[in-house]
Amino acid sequence: MSWDQLTAFAQSSPLLSIAFAGLTVAVIFTEVKHRLSGIAGLSPAQATLLMNREDALVVDVSPAADFAKAHIPGSVSAPLADLDPDKHKQLSKAKERPVIVTCRTGMSAHGAAAKLKKAGFTKVSVLDGGLAGWRQAEMPVGKGR
Repeated sequence: MSWDQLTAFAQSSPLLSIAFAGLTVAVIFTEVKHRLSGIAGLSPAQATLLMNREDALVVDVSPAADFAKAHIPGSVSAPLADLDPDKHKQLSKAKERPVIVTCRTGMSAHGAAAKLKKAGFTKVSVLDGGLAGWRQAEMPVGKGR
């Protein structure tokens, strides 16, 4: 596509062009924000190593109904809507322990991880891709509470 074709499209479809530009800016902003947050993203393989070698706690911030349908074996449910590190029994004991935050797709986990970091958790990371990425890597999935 040439520059002339691109400008012709932008002139003939201003709403689509503005929407595309807005989405592009939003994606870039979100990505930069995640990278500057100091919260590491982990692949499913890296998360498994951290779970096995350093006894990392996996915290699933998905709604309880979604957690019951599918979750990473050994993870604890702490729905984002009522995430309070001081009131959650297992979370309150894990401030010095590695914590891996996950959700369905990996989008909500960053906000929860930032909240945990602000609450004094020292080793917080996020599972890249969330449970969807975990499944794509053909890792085991548990069901029920």
